Amino acid sequence: MTDLVTTDPAEKMRLRAALIERIGGYMTAHAMGVAAELGIADLIKDGTRTSAELAAATDTHEPSLRRLLRMLAAVGLLDEPTPGRFALTDVGAQLRSDSPDSLHAFTRMFCHPLLIGSWQGLMYSTRTGKHAFDHVHGRDFYAYLAEHQDVSALFNVAMSEESRIAAAQVAAGYDFSAVRTVVDVGGGDGTLLAAILTRHPHLRGTVFDSASGVAGAPDVLRAAGLAERGEVRAGDFFAEIPGDADLYIVKSVFQDWNDDDSRTILRTCRAHMPPTATLLIIGSVLPETASTEVPIMFFTDVNMLVNSGGRERTESEFRALLTETGFTVRSVADGAAGPLSIIEASPARS
Repeated sequence: MTDLVTTDPAEKMRLRAALIERIGGYMTAHAMGVAAELGIADLIKDGTRTSAELAAATDTHEPSLRRLLRMLAAVGLLDEPTPGRFALTDVGAQLRSDSPDSLHAFTRMFCHPLLIGSWQGLMYSTRTGKHAFDHVHGRDFYAYLAEHQDVSALFNVAMSEESRIAAAQVAAGYDFSAVRTVVDVGGGDGTLLAAILTRHPHLRGTVFDSASGVAGAPDVLRAAGLAERGEVRAGDFFAEIPGDADLYIVKSVFQDWNDDDSRTILRTCRAHMPPTATLLIIGSVLPETASTEVPIMFFTDVNMLVNSGGRERTESEFRALLTETGFTVRSVADGAAGPLSIIEASPARS
């Protein structure tokens, strides 16, 4: 349908409201970012709080804060059971910094003025195919992180939060019985490796990433009681990876890179992993046509265009990359790790 042919006034208003709510998405992001920075969810976590109490705790202007809190209630993050008194919803509870399901740092990162500023360059990316982050900020995303350790630390925590639930699903969703050693390539702070080693005590593993990426990994493995079975190694996966494992996992990495860079990473894996080893790619696999059932994947795809130059890919696009770089795809398990899929591949025979 290209025109609003309905004559029902109520339906016209519903359609109008649906569009206006989407237009206001950036307003919701700003409001969530402010709430996360102020620690609103932590302050409400034990019950309900009044806007006056929250304003005093956050040194904010009470009438303005109350308006912000009402907006957050309107989008389902808070409840307002009585006028001026607020409680967390199940969705809003994920903004608590101390929750095991916390997305507090993730919210702060993706609602940060740095990334919102990049999105203001979406037209530039759409016209040129180049990522707007460089255009807006004068350097690429990873160079910026290297120069701003506070943002880099926030980004690393955000990625750890995002992976925590998925890590448990990966550990449960793949058969590790025939595996003895595993390398998590681009594994950051070791959250995924810790989940796998905890669930499968016969395994030993290595988390491999840049020096800044693995900075928190020793603490994560130690806290999980895995210091004896988990190794941390720093390096550049464009040049090398550890070469003596049975299984190599690359989770949520290729979305950060364009096709040329992704081919380089895959060729590095192919060159260094044993010919009998298995490669697992874990991440979003886009449906071949867009669907309202998985909008987050498409949000992430355009976010990669804007901020890093990477992209999400369809199964056929992953198969092409793997074939071109010397791999044979053995299986693709859609949704094997919650919303994430698992692509299993092996080095192609020469």
